[in-house]
Amino acid sequence: MDESSFILGVDLDGVVGDFYGSLRKIAAEWLNKPLDALSVEVDYGLDRWGLVEYGGYPRLHRFAITQRNLFRDMEPIKDAPAVLRKLSAKGIRIRIITHRLFLKYFHRASITQTVDWLDSYDIPYWDLCFMKDKGAVGAHVYIDDAPSNVISLREQGCHTIVFTNSTNTALPGPRADTWLEVETLVMDALDEWTTGTLNLFGATDFRR
Repeated sequence: MDESSFILGVDLDGVVGDFYGSLRKIAAEWLNKPLDALSVEVDYGLDRWGLVEYGGYPRLHRFAITQRNLFRDMEPIKDAPAVLRKLSAKGIRIRIITHRLFLKYFHRASITQTVDWLDSYDIPYWDLCFMKDKGAVGAHVYIDDAPSNVISLREQGCHTIVFTNSTNTALPGPRADTWLEVETLVMDALDEWTTGTLNLFGATDFRR
C-alpha cells in the first residue's frame, strides 16, 4: 500500500450507486409485477422479491446488465459524487473496489458500463479494482454496505465504515447514513492518520 497518500477504499453498489433502487425498477419489469409489490426494505440476496421461481438472482442480474445497462444507467446515491470530488481535492486517493465480475460471460459489459458511469458523474478515482477479497487491496479506510464484506474486512483488521441500508442494520459502527456523514468520518480518519493515531475502527463515530 502506498503510505505516501491516504487511501479510501470505496465500494460502488449500494454505496456510491443506488444499486437496489435501480435494480428494483428492472426487477419489476422482469417479474411482471407492479413496482409497489417489491419491498424497498431489501434483504441480502433479494429473496423478498420472490426471484427463485423466475430463475433466481443470477438470471435477474444478467438481464439487468446485458439488456438494461444497469451499471451504466443507475442513479448515484445522494451527495456521493460531490463528496468524493471534495475528498479527492483534499489529496485523498480514491480506490474503487468492487466485486462486479462474480458472474461469468459478460465481464466486458460490466467493466465498460462501470467506467462509463464513473466518468459520466465525474467521480474521481486513482484505482479501479474488480475483486472479491477487498482486504487484499490496501486502503487506510474502507466503506462498504454488504455485511459479508464488512465482516471480512474487519476480521482482517481493516478500518471499515458501514454505509447504512436494510441489509446491514445488525452490524456495529462506525456507520454512515448519508454521504455527508461519510465525509465527516473520513476526514476524522485522515486527521488521525496524519497525526499517527489512526488505528482499528479509529473513527470517532461508533453509533450502532
